[in-house]
Amino acid sequence: MLTNSIARVVPRYVVRSSSQRMKMIVAVTKNPMVCAEFSSPSGINNVYCRHFSEESKGTKQEDDVSQDADEAAATESTADSTGTEDEVTKLEAQVKDLKNQVLRALADQENTRTIAKRDVESARQFAVTSFAKSLLDVSDNLERALESVPEELRADKENNMVLASLYEGIQMTDVGLSKAFEKNGLKKYGMVGDIFDPNQHEALFKYPDPEKEAGSIGQVIKKGFMLNGRPIRVAEVGVVEKA
Repeated sequence: MLTNSIARVVPRYVVRSSSQRMKMIVAVTKNPMVCAEFSSPSGINNVYCRHFSEESKGTKQEDDVSQDADEAAATESTADSTGTEDEVTKLEAQVKDLKNQVLRALADQENTRTIAKRDVESARQFAVTSFAKSLLDVSDNLERALESVPEELRADKENNMVLASLYEGIQMTDVGLSKAFEKNGLKKYGMVGDIFDPNQHEALFKYPDPEKEAGSIGQVIKKGFMLNGRPIRVAEVGVVEKA
């Protein structure tokens, strides 16, 4: 019998049909095969065997390997793409941060340069402040000397030549000193009729005067001096108030 022959060699699996006329034996050998034994009503047994195709098995394995390789390649490609995008994002953030640092550094340099330039200019303009202040009293004394000479005697060289000549010399000295002041940015201010400015004038007193405008300077006690637009001594004045 076929069943007994195969059973001696290899394990088998037997499948019986409902009619009990067919036996299917699957022999598990190196080259698997399927054998079927048919029993006819006349008692004649027919056996048919067929080997499994290793080619189809190999093709299936190759397809499985190819599919696994494609999936692995796709996974790797996705991972590489994600990694590349993360790297690009990281580099863009670094570039942005470096750009901000460079801009801040340039702004700091510009601010430092501006401050240094202003300090140098200020030092140059006001380097003579102490020296100028020491000469203000000299200017005040020259002005007092000029005012002490009566007006009718200032030009009377016939009867008062000495006094007139002295007055002329003091006046020339005062004019020369004023020119030296102006050359170095020092200007005298504070005239009768100017509008009172608390940043430039110091009001010592107020008095009514119907002939002058209220809020203007009516009398100048001591003139002020301004160095390059900055007062270094305010003018002492009397202010006219509304009568």
